[in-house]
Amino acid sequence: MCGVPLPRPGDRSAAVASFAAVDARQFGDVDEAAARRAARGYVDALWAKDDIETEHMRDGRIHAESIRDADWSAVREPLRDRAAAVGMDPEYAAATTRAWRNHKADGDYWTPMLRAQRIEFRTAIGDETYPEKPSDGRQGFGTAPVRYLLGVELHDLHEDVHWREAVTVMEPYYRRILRAHADD
Repeated sequence: MCGVPLPRPGDRSAAVASFAAVDARQFGDVDEAAARRAARGYVDALWAKDDIETEHMRDGRIHAESIRDADWSAVREPLRDRAAAVGMDPEYAAATTRAWRNHKADGDYWTPMLRAQRIEFRTAIGDETYPEKPSDGRQGFGTAPVRYLLGVELHDLHEDVHWREAVTVMEPYYRRILRAHADD
């Protein structure tokens, strides 16, 4: 987002720096320390998720049943810290953890991911009523969380063409956030 360089795979400190740059823009009303704390929480959660995945590999594939029953607290706790750092509803941590677990356990990950991203997006744009819709479908999650989920789906295809498409899908998500900050 916004010209932030991608870190090399496995470079934790570069990942924190990249996510901190994004979070400073995404959560425009937080200071640099809070953005870095939020980013560190996200990266720590990602690394913990990767560790859980490694522990539950069988014959080169994640074993869905065993990973479903794993202890995911090492993922949830840093996500709680992320939420606290930027003033997000703590349900974000629980929903994101459920989404990540279910994603690896062949379960419904889209519903908790949509919940988590609605929370994050609301915080980012400073509007707890998002999405406001003029008529039918008011209980939906809104277009921004759906874009995020589509980005994940495209990422899962593991091909450059789909990753480029994911960037295209996500650009309006971040433009909306930046526009909300410009309007403040």
